[in-house]
Amino acid sequence: MAGVAAPAAIAVRMTGIHKRFGAVAANADVNLTVRAASVHGLVGENGAGKSTLMSVLYGFYQADSGAIDVFGQLATIRNADDAIALGIGMVHQHFMLVDTLTALENVMLGAEPHWLLSRSDARVRNKLEALMASTGLHVELDTKVADLPVGDRQRLEILKTLYRGAKILILDEPTAVLTPQETGQLFGVLRLLREQGTTILLITHKLKEVMHLCDQVTVMRAGRVVAEMPIAQASVEGLAEAMVGRKVQMGRLDEVCKPVGELLLQATHLTVRDAMHVVRLDDVNLTLRGGEIVGVAGVSGNGQSELLDVLSGMLAPAEGELKLGASSFSAGAWLDPQRARTLGLAHVPEDRHARAMVMDFAAWESAVLGYDDLPEYASGGWMNHAAMKAATATMMERFDVRPRDPALPSRSFSGGNQQKLVLARELGQSPKVLLVGQPTRGVDIGAIEFIYTQLRAMRDAGWAVLVVSSELDEILALSSRVVVMNQGRIAGELPIEECTEARLGLLMTGGGA
Repeated sequence: MAGVAAPAAIAVRMTGIHKRFGAVAANADVNLTVRAASVHGLVGENGAGKSTLMSVLYGFYQADSGAIDVFGQLATIRNADDAIALGIGMVHQHFMLVDTLTALENVMLGAEPHWLLSRSDARVRNKLEALMASTGLHVELDTKVADLPVGDRQRLEILKTLYRGAKILILDEPTAVLTPQETGQLFGVLRLLREQGTTILLITHKLKEVMHLCDQVTVMRAGRVVAEMPIAQASVEGLAEAMVGRKVQMGRLDEVCKPVGELLLQATHLTVRDAMHVVRLDDVNLTLRGGEIVGVAGVSGNGQSELLDVLSGMLAPAEGELKLGASSFSAGAWLDPQRARTLGLAHVPEDRHARAMVMDFAAWESAVLGYDDLPEYASGGWMNHAAMKAATATMMERFDVRPRDPALPSRSFSGGNQQKLVLARELGQSPKVLLVGQPTRGVDIGAIEFIYTQLRAMRDAGWAVLVVSSELDEILALSSRVVVMNQGRIAGELPIEECTEARLGLLMTGGGA
């Protein structure tokens, strides 16, 4: 009929999808419709069924029942090869790249167009250069993946899928390890891809990103779809409530300003040089007092990680001094992590997989790492495994770690539950100073609220808390005062009352206050 717009083409229609793992219904009668050339957000808590549903679409799992249509045709997707043949590509939260190969070799791997590698090299290079020119996904093709920044690795993963002909792109938490600047660049690329006809399915915990980027959003909870709407009808608060099933408080609370307590940590003139003698931490001074949360803001790579490592005893500085309670340390005789724990300093590292847990260990083993020599866990050189397991069960109950099974491998838990287990371990000995790096990276909205509550409780109990985060919303929600780092230096320090995103962003880029 004249004057009536034609309905948008449907890229993906999943109908009545059921998927069980033993007694657990990961997907229960899920229906999902995704319009072509759109960005469709898929949100929900860890364990809501989002990744399982997308794994069914990509062929990692087979649905127990249900149907999938791709561009109007009934599809049988038995494995990833079937999905790729249908034009479906997936970029996982943890990159599927080989560090020792170049970017070009990673794209070629498993998709070499010719048995003669030199000829394959030229063909793949030419096609990738054309793709990079048309999409803005620029990567140094001859650089080894191990030497690429995180943002470039993300772009490389997307290039891999486009090279294989993806018209439907699934992104699982694509900004979990990106800086705000890298996130902005990625969003620019995704908008361009949408304009060029690519359909994008975005799994994310970050609701502001959904509001800024998506055209449509679907909310899952406990394996089911509980809400679906155009983004124009959505709000951050409404999506959060739909995800969790209740109202959620994440932003800054209306708190009475309390005087801070005694000086618990003082660092002066901290300087760190790397193996190439490049200065990573440049004459940094910092104090922490009881009853405050100090936020450290900055673009990743500006010295925040080195600051955490030095203060926790994992890295000795070239210069500087540290006072922790009544104990003093100098560059030649620095604090070590074991001594730090005995002095009441706890540390939640930025990378929980690499530094806070052993993924192949049982949860109870990860839950006592660094504390296994405590009297309640060991006696006469013998470890008391029963006591460790019992303590872990108590931690899981107190910090709502799910599932509550200390025997499960650490890798079996979602990111939010892994983070809660690490927090439970570090808080278990009631430290006076807590250092936390990226407290909610890759964590769902319900766990974020829980972690914020724990950090505020520590502050209110008179502890000193240092939070390093790349999320400005997080810094503003938690901090009593904010330190901003740029190029290894303290670029500025502001009380929370004077902090805005614009002002902090200017300091982060070296623009001054």
